[in-house]
Amino acid sequence: MNAVWAHPQLAAQVLRPRRDGRAEASLRVSPLDDPRRVLHVEQVLRALPGVQRVGVDAPRQRVSVVWDPACQQLPALLDALGGIGCRAEPLPRSRADGDAQRAAHDLLKRLLVAGMCAMQVMTYAFVIYIGVVDFVDFSTRGLFRWLGFLTTLPIVGYAALPFYRGALAELRARRPGIDLPVALAVLLVFAGSAWNTWRGGGEIYFDSVSMFVFLLLVARYVELRARQRSGALGDATVDAAPLLAERLGAGGRREWVAATTLLPGDRVHVAEGATVPADGVLESAHAELDEALLSGESRPVRRVRGEPLVAGSVLLSGPVELTVRHSGEATAAARIGALARRAQGGRLTAEATADPQATRFVQRVLVLTLLTALGWLLVDPSRAFEASVAVLVIACPCAFALTVPATRARAFGVLAARGVLVADGAALERLARVDFALFDKTGTLTHPGFVPDDIVVCRGTRDDSLRLAGALAQGSSHPLSRALARLAAEVAAAPLPVVENLRALPGVGLSGRVDGCSLRLGRADGVLAGAVPPALEGCLVLADAAGPLAGFRPREQLRQDAVDTLAALQAQGVQVALASGDAPPRVATIAAALGIGQYAAQQTPADKLALLRQARDRGHVTLAVGDGSNDAPVLAGADVSAALAGGTALAQAHAGLLLAGDRLDGLLAARAVAGDMQRIVAQSRRWALGYNLIAVPFAAFGLVPPWLAGIGMALSSLGVVLNALRTGRRLPAPGGRA
Repeated sequence: MNAVWAHPQLAAQVLRPRRDGRAEASLRVSPLDDPRRVLHVEQVLRALPGVQRVGVDAPRQRVSVVWDPACQQLPALLDALGGIGCRAEPLPRSRADGDAQRAAHDLLKRLLVAGMCAMQVMTYAFVIYIGVVDFVDFSTRGLFRWLGFLTTLPIVGYAALPFYRGALAELRARRPGIDLPVALAVLLVFAGSAWNTWRGGGEIYFDSVSMFVFLLLVARYVELRARQRSGALGDATVDAAPLLAERLGAGGRREWVAATTLLPGDRVHVAEGATVPADGVLESAHAELDEALLSGESRPVRRVRGEPLVAGSVLLSGPVELTVRHSGEATAAARIGALARRAQGGRLTAEATADPQATRFVQRVLVLTLLTALGWLLVDPSRAFEASVAVLVIACPCAFALTVPATRARAFGVLAARGVLVADGAALERLARVDFALFDKTGTLTHPGFVPDDIVVCRGTRDDSLRLAGALAQGSSHPLSRALARLAAEVAAAPLPVVENLRALPGVGLSGRVDGCSLRLGRADGVLAGAVPPALEGCLVLADAAGPLAGFRPREQLRQDAVDTLAALQAQGVQVALASGDAPPRVATIAAALGIGQYAAQQTPADKLALLRQARDRGHVTLAVGDGSNDAPVLAGADVSAALAGGTALAQAHAGLLLAGDRLDGLLAARAVAGDMQRIVAQSRRWALGYNLIAVPFAAFGLVPPWLAGIGMALSSLGVVLNALRTGRRLPAPGGRA
């Protein structure tokens, strides 16, 4: 099958051409749960001809490979990984992923240049400051002024480019932000210092410029990396459906083709456990599917001949054949992704991207600089430029600009230790003001499971039946099988037995031999030869040749921390609502168990988004929590959104917070940290404003020498960073409850 990736049309979906002529691809590789296997994967790929670089992201089960297409082809890479027991699948090419990687790499290069040069400039500045008390002669001080000038050139000409671009964007948008005064300060201070260096007199501020740029680049890089680690960058819509489809040709001949090339009327073969590649009509007698993508309901759905199948559904029993109706961007999965993007786009355009406080601060700094220049032009024009530069250095919002990035960086680290990954720092700040929360039901507040009290024993003991059923269930990825295997592992006092000749029975369940006995586990009407006893209706049944051994009745269970989390949110004044695609009786039951008065059943993705918008229209700050692809539109449209780490990639891509370990109480920790952020940012900004009120008058009157300006800027920035470290200190230690 790997050979099919040599086809140019398929390769174009996964290969990213590079400027140097090499090719790059991301592969989903499993398993990568052992450090030795990770090392082996890297060694095998590096040993292939033409491979230039290999990057392994074990937690995400991803491997990035760069190679020379003239020496190596993608199928050979996949075959090499398959040869060591690792299943590899190319991931769709994502422009957003590539752009994010390039942005991080570019920012890191500028940060390294700024850091290395800033250290040298500070060394030269130390010699010059010593010269103030005549320990160094004039010619030596002049030499070090020139050395400072030359070493600052890479910082001003290369490292600070992002601030210049940001300033131009702010001018074009007519919305001044932090980048505008930063760019003005860097250019004007450097120009003034360079002129004074050339004429051999006057103050120089090369050290201030260098440290200023370096500190701001550090803050930006930390925030960018935190967003990328959360896994929310990139377009996950394409993950909903596979890239390949097995099309049936004349005479039943099968051929692998790109899923996007399927046309209405094409017949497609789908293997058991595979993902449906296009919307279509089932041609086989029956099929059992996981359609959580659209409905949000994790219970399997049984379809019969003539009923529709949706792209992105997982076939639990098969194989089957379908006739294509829609493919590519016309599928239901693609329409959900488009709806999510529209919702997210509307939210971003509705809110100002600039910080209003920062904008006002910038305007005041510029006004103060202009007034200083005008004042000195009237009194002593020769000192106008230096006084204006001194005001920019003293008042330039280094500390003010660091308040939010420094506090965010600390908050990201605190929450990561508690299993909450932050993709959107602005959303975390809004979380403290949330007063309306909309929750999905299945997979978010509940999960399918079994309890020992619901086991119907026909023969033998309950524990023996659970032990045998758990051994069979371990071989299936079905949600109910996973839940049964989990219960068996928790209850069993000994390891589960080994299953021989394990087979999947299409549309029925599983069969195999355990301890020499042939067993079957599945739907009652499939594993039992005669009529189903009333006590076993709706159960997963374990049977042998003599008949049923036990029945396991599935039950929708609340997540362990769901009740406490929702009660805590309501106690904080948050109005909680429930929206689900499930049937009204089950939604009403769960809502009553959780104490939720406002709930809605049989909701489509568009219905959920409409509920959220109604709450926003009433003036609420909204929070949406979900786990499925059907939740992506409402997650994208909320002021703050959270997705479970066990949810789909599409849901995670549109969420501002990711709850690792599928623990809802991470919301409480995030909300507490968000409140801390608000208080600490306000404190730091008051400090920055107070510092400016005291220092600016001295700078405006020409009473601040360069060494004192540099020390003042460094101390104000240090105070902001130290204050940011207080974020989250009141939370319990990692592992405790928030």
